[in-house]
Order: sequence, then structure tokens, then C-alpha cells
Amino acid sequence: MYRKAPDFIIFFVIVTLLGIGVVMVFSSTSISAYQRYDDSFYFLKRQLLWSIIGIGVMIFFMKFDYHRYIKWSPKILMGSMLLLILVLVPGVGKNVKGSTRWIDLGPLPPLQVSEIAKVSMVIYMSRYLSLKNKRIKSFWKGLFPPLLILGVVFALILAEPDLGTAVTIGATVMVMFVAAGAKWRHLIGLGSLSIPGIFFMIITEPYRLKRLLSFLDPWKDPLGSGFHIIQSLYALGSGGLFGAGLGRSRQKFFYLPEPGTDFIFSVLGEELGFVGTFTVIALYFLFAWRGLQIALKSEDLFGCMLAIGITTMITLQAIINMAVVSGSMPVTGITLPFISYGGSSLVFMLAGVGILLNVSRFTTD
Repeated sequence: MYRKAPDFIIFFVIVTLLGIGVVMVFSSTSISAYQRYDDSFYFLKRQLLWSIIGIGVMIFFMKFDYHRYIKWSPKILMGSMLLLILVLVPGVGKNVKGSTRWIDLGPLPPLQVSEIAKVSMVIYMSRYLSLKNKRIKSFWKGLFPPLLILGVVFALILAEPDLGTAVTIGATVMVMFVAAGAKWRHLIGLGSLSIPGIFFMIITEPYRLKRLLSFLDPWKDPLGSGFHIIQSLYALGSGGLFGAGLGRSRQKFFYLPEPGTDFIFSVLGEELGFVGTFTVIALYFLFAWRGLQIALKSEDLFGCMLAIGITTMITLQAIINMAVVSGSMPVTGITLPFISYGGSSLVFMLAGVGILLNVSRFTTD
């Protein structure tokens, strides 16, 4: 039996972020939607539909006992890995702007399989770390087996290619290792090896190298590789304290790339100013704080690891997106959770929140 109602603060934060997201998706995409589809409400209608579906999914998982994932997590992970392989098969995966991240479902919206992999990896690693906790201080018996699985998933997502999502999953798992009590010298060693590896992946891929160089000096090529980040900074900088007003962004008029997805935070900053951006950041901070409180009060280690993994996954993605649009790190193609336009990403993020809310029902006072 459940000990209590789900965490109200988490629920309130997510619903508030969803509401902000629906408004900002309409504001940021109405112009492009009218130009492409002769319907200013094209993206708004779809975001509303996905939000409703996502809330339903969240409520379902909120009521689904998380202890059952212990039995099913290996099969869930295997299913997501098969989907990651399937998306790379010619004719099955849908290529968009050079990346094959989606499975075409015909009349239905395409499925972004890496979003499933995020949640399934958190569930599987939570199971492993809770069952093998006594071995975690040993590298070969504790860390090496899950690192092999992480390496396979990382490689499959990288092949799409999607370095940003692969790094997000890797970083989330590393935080879970820290929380589980892994030795710092093992983790520092892994970090020392992974950083040069990621750097090598960047310099050997022309478009990634261009993104890195434009991050270091966007003004070197203001009309080329540095254009995106410069326009994003213009949007954020012109917002001032209270913003230009909802719907009055200038940068969304085909200056910003992907104003409804990757750079929606820039439009939000331009229209709602510092007050708007601070409010969104505060909501993510509140989510992270409550997520960690749920982890600390969880009745078992599995629930604790689930709460840490889901909280880290969502918070880290939000931090990366906001860092990109503010010029604090190279462009990665990571969306802003619950606010950016999207179907698969929104639904599976809300599924993760549903699991977190279910864990909160079993916490101690």
C-alpha cells in the first residue's frame, strides 16, 4: 500500500513548466508554422496533444508500483537497445538534417528512440546499483559490467549521430555511481579517459568541430557557424528585466534556428526578460531539490537510485540547454525539458516524472 500522496511540489512544478512550454511553443513557432503550413496554430495543437498524452502517461506511472521494475528492467533495457539498433537500419530510421534518430511510424508521429533509452538506462542502473551495491567499490566486479552496457548504448546513440544525448546519459550514470558509493579514484580515472575521447569525437567530425570553434569565437564567422549563438545572445540580451512582451520576439523571425525546440529559452528570455528566465530556472532548481529529497527519504536503495537518476537526467538536460543558448558551452541539440516542442521527448520525460512521483509515495517522513 502507498504510504502517502505523490509529492505535490514536483507535480506543481511540472504542470507549471508544461503550461509555460505550451505558451512559448505557440509564441516561438506561430510565424514559421504559418509560413510552412499556412496555420499559425500547427505546432501549438500538436504540443497540446502531446502534453495531454504525456500527463496521462505521467499519471499512469505515478500509480504503477516502481518495485516491479526490478524484475522487468533487463527486458526494458534490451528492448530500448533493439530500438537503437533498428533506427540505424536503412529504410526504418528517419533522417532529419543529417541525423537518424527517429523511427517512422507512418501516419503516427515518429518515435525518437534515444528518449526511451534515457529512461530505460536509469531504471536498469538503479536495479544494478541496488542489487550489487556491495561490489560498487571494486572496479572489475562492480563498475566494469555496467560500464560495458553504458558503452554499448553510448555507441549506438553516437552512431545516429547524437553526441549530446549520449553524453547526457553517460553523465547521469556517473552521478548515480557517485551516489551509490563508487570510489572517487575510479570515477576520476574514467573522467580522465572520457574527456579526451569526447574531444577526439569532436575534432574528427567536421560539424562538431565547427560548433566548437564557433563557441570559442562566434564573431569570427558571424554569418556562418557563429550565427546561431550570436542571435541567441541578442535575444537574451534584449529582453532586459521584464522582456519585450509575450509574442513580441524579433529573433524568432527566422534569425534563431529551431526557436521552438533547441533555442526556445532564448525566445523566452527576449519576451519575458530576466523575470521569466529566473522563474524557469527557479522551477528547475525546485524540481532538483525535491527530487533529491525524495531520494534521501526513499524506503529502499532501488527507489533512491531511481529518484537520483531521473532527477539528474532532467536537471542536467535543462542545464545543458540553458548553457548552450547563453553561450556557455557549444551547441549540442539538447532540448529544454517540458518547454521545448516535441512528442517523444515530452512523453518519456513525463513518464520519468511519473516514476519519480511513484517513488515519492513510498518515502518516509
